[in-house]
Amino acid sequence: MTKKQFPLSPIEVGVFLLIFSLILTFGCSKRLDAPYDYGKNQPVKSSGSSKSPATQRPYTIKGKQYTPMASAHGYVEQGVASWYGKKFHGRKTSNGETYNMYALTAAHKTLPMGTWVKVYNRDTHQEIIVRVNDRGPFVRGRIIDMSYTGAKKLGMVGPGTARVVVTALGKATAYSKKTKEPITFKPLDYWQGNFTVQVGAFKVKTNAETYRKKLAATYLNAHIIPYEDDRGQFYRVRIGKFAKLTEANQFSERLMTEGFERAYAVAE
Repeated sequence: MTKKQFPLSPIEVGVFLLIFSLILTFGCSKRLDAPYDYGKNQPVKSSGSSKSPATQRPYTIKGKQYTPMASAHGYVEQGVASWYGKKFHGRKTSNGETYNMYALTAAHKTLPMGTWVKVYNRDTHQEIIVRVNDRGPFVRGRIIDMSYTGAKKLGMVGPGTARVVVTALGKATAYSKKTKEPITFKPLDYWQGNFTVQVGAFKVKTNAETYRKKLAATYLNAHIIPYEDDRGQFYRVRIGKFAKLTEANQFSERLMTEGFERAYAVAE
């Protein structure tokens, strides 16, 4: 006697459709060797926790952990500071000002122009507050370039470099009548902006263009930024375009694992 055939129940139909969709998803997944589209800002993965926003969680870059301030827009980093002086005195800074080696200013790769930062020397325990008005230092391992006076107050003119902690304070809203130094600050958004990743610098423009063309075959927004310092004219090669600093940092870290000698996030 033949068994009677019954139609699938709604639950059985649902299970079948779920299995079928999973097969399609994994069967059509993107090839691992396909070029990754870094030109379209990739979303930062979230753990789903509501304990703290992504901009406040500690993160690690090149084995070093950075812990943002309690403010949602806070920024704290540890690293090596250097300084620049007489050879740049009187030249234009990245924000259009004239560099004054005797003023309390500094160069940073990503913090918004006009940001005041507290710089603490971990070796001498000296600290000062300076204003970011330039871009740099574009040397691997260094996080901030101090003016001559800033470096002198931190006790690092002789050594040339120092281990420091940089804490972003924000935009100055009030100044001391006696010292003229800023005393209150308004937090800025240090994590949103126009970021890219620098991967090389050349003295010969044709070499920079050759490298740019090679990168353009795989990465979006491969471009060249001219730059001049006391050593002469340089052509910086950069790739990628990001609206979030975290994404630019993630991209730079991935490039380093892929064999790039240098790669670090910069603001444009």
